[in-house]
Amino acid sequence: MPNVDRWLLPDGIEEVLPEEAARIEAARRKLLDLFASWGYDLVITPHIEYLESLLTGAGHDLELQTFKMTDQLSGRMLGLRADITPQVARIDAHTLGAEGPSRLCYCGSVLHTRPRPLSTARSLIQLGAELYGDASCASDVEIISLMLETLSACQVQGVHLDLGHVGIYRGLVQAAGLDAVRENALFDALQRKAVDEVDKLTSALPDSAVAAMLRSLAGLSGGVEVLDRAHALMDGAPESVMAALDDLAEVAQTLGRRYPDVPLYFDLGELRGYHYHTGVAFAAFVPGVGQSVAQGGRYDDIGRDFGRARPATGFSTDLRFLVERGQVEPSRRGGIWAPYASEPGLQDEVMALRAKGERVIVALPGQVDSSAPDYGCDRILRHHQGTWQVSELNS
Repeated sequence: MPNVDRWLLPDGIEEVLPEEAARIEAARRKLLDLFASWGYDLVITPHIEYLESLLTGAGHDLELQTFKMTDQLSGRMLGLRADITPQVARIDAHTLGAEGPSRLCYCGSVLHTRPRPLSTARSLIQLGAELYGDASCASDVEIISLMLETLSACQVQGVHLDLGHVGIYRGLVQAAGLDAVRENALFDALQRKAVDEVDKLTSALPDSAVAAMLRSLAGLSGGVEVLDRAHALMDGAPESVMAALDDLAEVAQTLGRRYPDVPLYFDLGELRGYHYHTGVAFAAFVPGVGQSVAQGGRYDDIGRDFGRARPATGFSTDLRFLVERGQVEPSRRGGIWAPYASEPGLQDEVMALRAKGERVIVALPGQVDSSAPDYGCDRILRHHQGTWQVSELNS
């Protein structure tokens, strides 16, 4: 067997050492408590599933991101989850089967075959919340508000919010009668802001008004004034397009009142998640970071493949990435150093202190009291006048 460095990890796969792990765990507990206070129930999904279950709905775009293997018991293909969202959709659609709106949240590791753009990480801790069973703008506002509160709880500074609506582009494409090939070419050109290509792809459309509307998407980006410009430029557009603009305006107005200090940015040609989102799409950015720190959107009917289509909206973030960009610190509590000794009552006293929530480290053979600070202990348990007493380390 060749000589290898057994301590090496695959590219993009990293260990989490104690200090960072403590921050991540503090953030996880804090945020899951936040979600619970909003009525979101925690679910825990399996790391591995049959491949066809993972690659439904939103999961279709994740096929290249999913590690695959053969199940030795059934012979079927399995996948390591690259996104928890489809799993939670299955729980809502098939396992729970609630009739009214349901709120679910999750936090767990996911694994990608390749890193996201502008990143090197392939192992992430995905945290998110999903709201099922309501198609109104109120659900979009609630989910976006919860995302902003999540970022605030982690003290992520300088957040600005990008908003869009895939229904605008989708409605115009349908009105133009574009086939799949031309639709994908136009989609790609819009994402690159390739105005000349957009002009060329729309120049031959029989409906010149719709062609002009499609071309205008490349320039409809900026502050809230973009929505007024869009309404003017889309005059005469299909009803679905105007409804999408109205929904986006309603969401923006409500968020503007709730979070007046969060800048809102609109880009109607930015079609993030176009292949699975069905309505409002959003992402949170901070200065100096080229990728979003949290993102989400509406993906109605995501549960169709699991037997029950329901309206749905949600958001997710990488908890580790979030903690790196924020200011989350675990509670710094000192510990109590207990000696390695056989005096009566020592074990009972140690257990009683731990039951009170104290961190107690019992010395091992050969360890002396001077080792206590190395283990974060600021107090010591001593036997004094027949009883065990806790005192300051240097007293």
